[in-house]
Formats: sequence, structure tokens, C-alpha cells
Amino acid sequence: MAIDLLREIASSPLPKSFRSLDEIDQVRLLRAAGLVIAFVPARAGPESLAGPEHIAQVLAVTDKGRQELEPSRYPDEELVSSQSNGNLAQRLRWAAARVRQALH
Repeated sequence: MAIDLLREIASSPLPKSFRSLDEIDQVRLLRAAGLVIAFVPARAGPESLAGPEHIAQVLAVTDKGRQELEPSRYPDEELVSSQSNGNLAQRLRWAAARVRQALH
């Protein structure tokens, strides 16, 4: 599901590359919805002289993408993110996202 990939992207160092056709299609959906900024390969067509390189690269999660993930945050993350050390808050969000992903 594309929202799961968005969570993975948001909790990973960027840029992040994807090679599987399924993941590339999900990145296309996320980009079309305005949730990420990404380079995706052009769809192959009969006019194409050479097949496209199958790699998508996500450069950033947009504000809209982060808002889409807001409902999945735990209440204590608000407390951490409101503290002055933003770097610590970001690392804790990444850690929490990885724990949630491992538990699912």
C-alpha cells in the first residue's frame, strides 16, 4: 500500500531509491498525490528506443505528505516534537516509525 511506503520514506534518510516495479508504481501514486517529490522513470512505450531504467528516487516528503502521516503519530510524539531539540525529535520519530513498522 502506498501509505505504508510513505511511512517508510518519511522514516528513512533521503534521497531513497526504489527498483521494484511495484514500489516504482507506488512512488508514482505518491508523487501524483503531491505527497513526495520524486524522479520516476517514464512508462515504456512503443515509441521508446530503449527501455527505461527501472529506478525511482524520492528526494523529499512534502508538507502534504507529512500531514497525511499525522493521524498515525502517537500522542507522546507531540511532546517530543515540541521540545527545542528538533534533531532529537526527528530521530525519535524515525525510531518510533521503525518500531511500528517492525510490529506490523
